[in-house]
Amino acid sequence: MNRQLTSFLVMTRPGDAAALALGHELEAWLASRGAKAFLCEHRSTRGAGTCKLPEGEFDAVLVLGGDGTFIGVARMSLGHGLPLLGLNLGRVGFLAEPAGDWQKSLGALLAGSYTLSRRVSLSYAVRRGGESVCSGRAINDLVVSRGELARLIRLLVLRDGERVGAMRSDGLIISTPTGSTAYGFSAGGPLVHPEMEALCLTPVCPFLNNFRPVVLPAEGELSVVVEDQAGEVRLSVDGQRSFALEAGDVVLVRRAPDDMLLAETDKTSYFAKLASKGFFTER
Repeated sequence: MNRQLTSFLVMTRPGDAAALALGHELEAWLASRGAKAFLCEHRSTRGAGTCKLPEGEFDAVLVLGGDGTFIGVARMSLGHGLPLLGLNLGRVGFLAEPAGDWQKSLGALLAGSYTLSRRVSLSYAVRRGGESVCSGRAINDLVVSRGELARLIRLLVLRDGERVGAMRSDGLIISTPTGSTAYGFSAGGPLVHPEMEALCLTPVCPFLNNFRPVVLPAEGELSVVVEDQAGEVRLSVDGQRSFALEAGDVVLVRRAPDDMLLAETDKTSYFAKLASKGFFTER
């Protein structure tokens, strides 16, 4: 059994009246049981920079919204050592638990009857002319991709300085095991158990299929070099932020020093969850 959690930061999806109403309900319910809650609307920032959690002493973070809100809050929470629990108000809800069972979920947190799941996250920096022009963290994935024009981009991939391969493609997805069920899977990448210490490289429409999806150990440094640029090239962070890249830019990716921590009270297994979300189907 883990320690009992009694002080919560409650982050709600921005502009969502249902999330705000649920937040107030949680706040009152927790207060009636001697626990503290601080209600805050999650506001993301544009660009590829980072935003910060509100100041305060908290035991955990509750996220009211969909997977997008959860990922944004999780990215902000890295380095604070705070477990997160999401209550799903979105469509997919792969990272969050059912909002309809919130009293059961919060009761488990108060009693310490939850499990902690550690998830690999990513740290990145863009180097241009020997200087870092952009850096941050990612929960699901980093994507180097072409812009609006349907022109292939040429990328070179290295790991710890050793050449992995080069490609002409629409882009490259570098995903965590948590993010393997997102864009990477849609592009033909593998499903990887979320608690594995690994990362996935998945090319997007590679010319002649000359670069295959690959799973690598989480340790080590990846370098993605933009070798030429027939059009716009961008770095996307969790599908929520982006940064314009130039020919010669190098995107450096490492495992972040801090894992994402999930507080889980839902006993549904990983494989049952995959089946319920349509990843596995029965004939």
